[in-house]
Amino acid sequence: MAFADQFGAGKHRFGMLIDLDKCTGCGACTMACMSENNIGVNYDETDKLRSIAWMRLYQVDNGKAFPETEVAFFPRPCLHCEGEHGHHTPCVSVCPATATDYDEETGIVSQIPTRCIGCRYCVGACPYHARSVNWFDVPWPGGMDRGLSPFVSPRMRGVVEKCTFCFHRYQQAKNKAFIEGGEIAEKDYQTACTQACPSGAIVFGDLRNPEHTITKLLAANPGAFRLLERLGTNNKVFYLTKRDWVRRLADNYLAHEKLPEVKAG
Repeated sequence: MAFADQFGAGKHRFGMLIDLDKCTGCGACTMACMSENNIGVNYDETDKLRSIAWMRLYQVDNGKAFPETEVAFFPRPCLHCEGEHGHHTPCVSVCPATATDYDEETGIVSQIPTRCIGCRYCVGACPYHARSVNWFDVPWPGGMDRGLSPFVSPRMRGVVEKCTFCFHRYQQAKNKAFIEGGEIAEKDYQTACTQACPSGAIVFGDLRNPEHTITKLLAANPGAFRLLERLGTNNKVFYLTKRDWVRRLADNYLAHEKLPEVKAG
């Protein structure tokens, strides 16, 4: 089955595939995301109410004592949901200011800070905790403001922000394709986290393009799954693992429920 067939109409459906068995938990994806998208560092990053990360990295374990302990890492960006009936994502459905919207062309859920009124309905609606509230003015000490990316606007306090699949890079790739008279090449639109991952655990591409690496990997690995898949959010971030206990945690199965048998790649 083509994974793109699960989504609504549109020229592109960009998605991500993360191999949890390759992820070492180094955090390079998080740092690359912060640098690319002008996410500042507050004075007390140990306070998770203050810290902001669009790509969060979670550590989970199998709950067994040493020496049977196993650990896995879960990188989690915004999952760019589409909903079972197309375009009805949990966050977009509740935003009164249309500060978050669903892009028909790409399948990307956008975030527009200048429209955000800080009501935080989207934060409550997102089942993945993929949105952060910017409670404080971000300090840029010692001239660090000169290192900001010119392609992403820094956000003011009082707004919600999240991963955008580096949408500004898509716009640049689209402009390049228009000038050259062709289509967007896979290499021309890659997220910062994908490029920074040293183990190659993150793959990004167009789920509608059979020539893209992500499409080929999904076709070859029927055991690919999504976080809390039974909620029906129909998101575009897939995961791979050979460890059943990892998948069980990801799908949020209860202890007495039987996990469906899958073949991980």
